[in-house]
Amino acid sequence: MSKLNNLSIGGFEIRTRHASDESHQVHQNPLLNRLYLARGVESANQLEDSLTTLLPWQSLKDIHKAADLLQQAKAEHWKVLIVGDYDTDGATSTALAMLGLTEMGLNVNYLLPNRFEYGYGLSPEIVDLALQQSPDLIVTVDNGIASLEGVAKAKAANVKVLITDHHLAAATLPNADAIVNPNQPNCNFESKAACGCTVMFYVLIALRATLRDQGVQPLPNLGKWLDLVALASVADVVPLDANNRKLVQQGIKRIRQGQCRPGIRALFDVAGKDWRQAKSLDMGFVVGPRLNAAGRLDDMTIGVQCLLTENDHEAREIAQQLQDFNVERRQIEQSMVADAQSYLDDINISAPPSGLVLCHNDWHEGVIGILASRVKEKIHRPVIAMAPADNGTLKGSARSIPGVHLRDALDWVSKKNANILIKFGGHAMAAGLTIREESLEEFRSLFEQSIHALADPEALQAHLWTDGPLQETDLNLHQALNLEQAGPWGQAFPEPQFYGEFTIVSQRIVGERHLKLVVKTGQQEIDGIAFNIDTEEWPTNAKQLIGVYQLSCNRFRGQETLQLMFSKIEAR
Repeated sequence: MSKLNNLSIGGFEIRTRHASDESHQVHQNPLLNRLYLARGVESANQLEDSLTTLLPWQSLKDIHKAADLLQQAKAEHWKVLIVGDYDTDGATSTALAMLGLTEMGLNVNYLLPNRFEYGYGLSPEIVDLALQQSPDLIVTVDNGIASLEGVAKAKAANVKVLITDHHLAAATLPNADAIVNPNQPNCNFESKAACGCTVMFYVLIALRATLRDQGVQPLPNLGKWLDLVALASVADVVPLDANNRKLVQQGIKRIRQGQCRPGIRALFDVAGKDWRQAKSLDMGFVVGPRLNAAGRLDDMTIGVQCLLTENDHEAREIAQQLQDFNVERRQIEQSMVADAQSYLDDINISAPPSGLVLCHNDWHEGVIGILASRVKEKIHRPVIAMAPADNGTLKGSARSIPGVHLRDALDWVSKKNANILIKFGGHAMAAGLTIREESLEEFRSLFEQSIHALADPEALQAHLWTDGPLQETDLNLHQALNLEQAGPWGQAFPEPQFYGEFTIVSQRIVGERHLKLVVKTGQQEIDGIAFNIDTEEWPTNAKQLIGVYQLSCNRFRGQETLQLMFSKIEAR
């Protein structure tokens, strides 16, 4: 295979990850060793997935307070109400809190805000709804760090509040009885990338330790719920640092063994996927989207019910509902992408604005986050998609690119004009916001200025990171299976992809827009596929191609064969 220098495919500059010291050994397989080193792994110990090597729960600020509060709730028979969020992290966190606290003897119920009626977080309106259940303690999961007014209202009603969250904290924190969030000031927990479900998992660890010290028996094995933590970590696109990788790997192992929630198995089944072959990316592309579809189009309570049920038949019925929602979501998304494309047709795609704000009166509030992701992938720019909400406001969902911190950008905008953002929150790669309709043009201008001010111009160069070319001896099924098992791959620990030049032996279009290939390198012929290509632009008489691809195992009718999955492809 020829070496390709200064490679660009489809307007994306192809870059190659390199390790600082490729002679260092952290894995006996030379290819995996190279890949791990390029992802910052410094020792074989970092690849251990034993739960005994997890970061200590004691290093989370306020976690002792949280455990004591929950222990008191158990001892005094308080009514505990979990208030969750309407995405996958929120649904899994809610289910985990319900399962774990119930099994440890607490009286627990849950409440999920409908995004279209109440929006995000422990708002005063949600507190009003919560108070109808007369709780003694409200526990937030995957939200609450910005809920100053909601916490104040709950406290005024003599309700105690425990916040568990992972989003970035503002300068002022809510006056809660305890806050467990690795991203709050003066918290020494090393994994700032923990998702909301992981934070709740650690709270359960702390409560279990507290109860054990008091001689309480029996106590649950918390590991049985790591499937929920794995799903949340990948679906919420948090960086897979060493601690998160351990949690995800253990959760994936349990799914493969069938030791997982019936609802997760059912979501694999309705998607036509085999949970026995579960991979980390399935959490983000198979299970997560189907669960998220409930919160996007209806009410995430259905998603939590899917995760809580112990009955396989009920799980399958609910999973089918979620599958139907997902089909509907895709149809809405396709229409919105077409609307967005008409806007993109009017700008210079090769030199787009630094930051893009899109808005349409007919867009669905629950799908704008996906739309922002799709447009971001096309133009390699931070994108905000907005849709009309209540009382003359617009709600936006933002997605970013590496090197551009979204929450910092929105904070920059708010400092330029304190009245333009009604509310906002999020983290580096994703954020949510609300503005007034009349502020749209000013906000659009300020957002683009914020990217100019904060982003390194290098970050705005459209590029794709790869692991370079593969040796022909590594183009085999054995290595594909090695890579499949070697994860978990995900955010900040990306699945390996390579680039290369191939001779086209045969090609055909399948399923309307998928290019099915047989390619050749040296004397070896290999199956390949490129999804969702532009059939009007792809030349059917092409004899050569260069492409960026993943080594994958194609399973069909009990057979396993090597397949190259091309994410970028160009005829030569």
